[in-house]
Amino acid sequence: MSLLDTRVPAVLLRTDRNPFHHGTLGAVRSLGRAGVEVHVVADSTGSPVRRSRYVHSMHSPPPPGASAQQILAVLRRVAGRVGRPAVLIPLDDATAIAAGRLQGDLAPSYLLPEMPATLSERVADKAELAAVCAAADIPHPRTLVPDSPGRAVDDAHRLGLPLVAKWSRPWLLPAGGGLRSTRLVHSAQQARELYARTAEAGSPLLLQEYLPPGEDRDWFFHGYADRAGAVRAGGPGRKRLSWPRGAGLTAVGHWTPNPEVRALAERLTGELGYRGVFDLDFRRCGTTGRYHLLDFNPRPGAQFRLFADSAGLDVVRALHLDLTGRPLPDGDPVAGRAFVVENYAPFAALRTASGGRELAWYARDDRAPGWAMWALWARHVSGRLRQRLGTAAAVPAPRPAPREATPSLTPPIDDEKASS
Repeated sequence: MSLLDTRVPAVLLRTDRNPFHHGTLGAVRSLGRAGVEVHVVADSTGSPVRRSRYVHSMHSPPPPGASAQQILAVLRRVAGRVGRPAVLIPLDDATAIAAGRLQGDLAPSYLLPEMPATLSERVADKAELAAVCAAADIPHPRTLVPDSPGRAVDDAHRLGLPLVAKWSRPWLLPAGGGLRSTRLVHSAQQARELYARTAEAGSPLLLQEYLPPGEDRDWFFHGYADRAGAVRAGGPGRKRLSWPRGAGLTAVGHWTPNPEVRALAERLTGELGYRGVFDLDFRRCGTTGRYHLLDFNPRPGAQFRLFADSAGLDVVRALHLDLTGRPLPDGDPVAGRAFVVENYAPFAALRTASGGRELAWYARDDRAPGWAMWALWARHVSGRLRQRLGTAAAVPAPRPAPREATPSLTPPIDDEKASS
């Protein structure tokens, strides 16, 4: 007999077009293995997720940057095809925010945690998060919001260089515009140039104190706050390798007990009245030893399957159990368990871990997505190489030196190394 109520399907929702979003596959497998009918509302073009044996149906998603009403229209169409109430699981910030605002319109077709309609938006907004942390006395890097190009320069000097630049609402960034949600800034001029693109970004620019990375400094916490506000499932994890290195998604993570990180997560979600799945990112300050909250994601993190406990409970299953009125089993943490995204950390995928290991793409009971990922990844990498080679070929060759000129003894400059 399944732990979950298999009469209630699940609808996974995502608007971004990243074909390598392994968190979607993790949710598909977690629920599908428990016998739940899984519907995926996401772009299926070239996506390995659609090859999973646990996907019941793929549905066309709203376009990137879709309004709440566009998302509502798609979800109503999907509800008509599903034919009965389903648990809705947003998998990116944009859909989590829309689902929060549309709670009343989505009922009774979809089951969602009950919490203030704008809370997901509040915690996902980087500027709002700084204020939330200040009110809850949660350590957070010093953050300034410039209101002019000159103030951006002044704030950069005030914070010290390098610093971190973030867009307050990264889900509004236009696709293909070259703007990244977060970047390291090395000069006041860079801060000024970024500020000049505020209108294009769609949200204010934040300048933030830089906390250098280091051994044992990057942590995350995944959890599920149930209808009573208790944090269930999930746990604290240590980021052992990221992609890109030093910043970015977790390529290798380990489930590592950390009472201080857990206490911070429970205090924050409790004071906010947060309900549902969440993913927090922390960085420990090398000087003070304090854990600073960097991000609050109101949805499952891509590596949530790291925290599958001894009872088989993870945050996605906890959500389904709680919303369908079933009790959550009390499992034990599996300290030392590892999660590896093998296309970003192929050698780590070959190593064993004391608490067991889960790969993001390959699974013995669901091999097709893993094979599809490697084929897609090979095309992705070869395309990037061709692009780089094409760019290099477009640079004019240097003019040959006159025959009478004396050969230079200075070695040629490697432009790529010189600019790094």
